[in-house]
Amino acid sequence: MATVNFSVRMDADLKREVEAIYAELGMNLTSAVNAFLRQSVRVGGMPFDLRLNEQQRETVLAMLEAEQLASDPGVEALNAEDALAELKR
Repeated sequence: MATVNFSVRMDADLKREVEAIYAELGMNLTSAVNAFLRQSVRVGGMPFDLRLNEQQRETVLAMLEAEQLASDPGVEALNAEDALAELKR
């Protein structure tokens, strides 16, 4: 089977961390990526569950709502003191 080069940019610290993990498992990063890709083909997608738990989903929705409110000229902004007082109620 012919092989091709595949280049991926990643955080240097992440690369060092995963290389250490895979070395403990007796494989290099190339072998690990190939295993991941083969398993992706076998299962027809990501080889692990990707979903937000309910708390993460609520946080994302709250962040989106905050962005919408921040860009709405009809919404009065609170200063930090007012926001803290509002949270304490």
